[in-house]
Amino acid sequence: MSTRMRDAMGRLFKELRHEPTEKRVRVVLDGETIVDTTDAVLVWEPRRIVPTYAVPATDLRAEVTEAGEVTPGGPGLLHPGIPFTTHSTAGSSLDIAIGGERRAGAGFRPADPNLRDHVLLDFDAMDQWFEEEEEIHGHPRDPYHRVDSRASTRHVRIEDGGVLLAETNRPTLVFETNLPVRFYLPMEDVVADLTPSDQKTYCPYKGQASYWSTDSRPNVVWSYERPLPDAGPIAELVAFYDDILDVTVDGKLRDRPGGAVVRSLREEFGVES
Repeated sequence: MSTRMRDAMGRLFKELRHEPTEKRVRVVLDGETIVDTTDAVLVWEPRRIVPTYAVPATDLRAEVTEAGEVTPGGPGLLHPGIPFTTHSTAGSSLDIAIGGERRAGAGFRPADPNLRDHVLLDFDAMDQWFEEEEEIHGHPRDPYHRVDSRASTRHVRIEDGGVLLAETNRPTLVFETNLPVRFYLPMEDVVADLTPSDQKTYCPYKGQASYWSTDSRPNVVWSYERPLPDAGPIAELVAFYDDILDVTVDGKLRDRPGGAVVRSLREEFGVES
């Protein structure tokens, strides 16, 4: 019987996973390059959504101090907001130091035999990361994560409690792995008054987003003015936070994706979000 790909991948979600990469990976801490390797490995700890780089211990040019054995734990879903120091597999926590700069718990040596000669590094605890000559931000990209943008002529109407915010027949639909479809609209098709916000967020796949607020909701609209190459078609278009708004597509009101995502995680991955 045929198996849906998402189901097959979901069955591995609670396991420790890794994938070698041929990218040259460099890590900078306190002005010093402490890693320069072509033998890095992407590692997904059990129940953690995004990967972390692990590097051969022999390629780590920093002082490494054992900080204690780790008891696997944490909430059911380890999203990017859960600190690196929360581990869901057995191993040893490590302090990483260079010169007078010490980052407590910024390293982790898994007990797994395939990874015990590697050290996972806390992405946020380091000052800079590079893949080849390009600096990366947020977290390493998952090679099995895609962002597909498609121009469309679907009729999209966005409302907040019956108040029209935007309406278009020329949306760009963004299909991103394991995420609900998002609808990006030309700013000219927005009828709501938008006020620029100071909020910024960063997506490793799409780039830095700027936000706007409506009269009734803060930071409910975002845009990638200069997106990364994978998301070029959405440059300067705007998207609405449809988890809390009403989106009607070709006359059919869509379910709000927040609930759908939570149900998917619970049913397919067997975890609480």
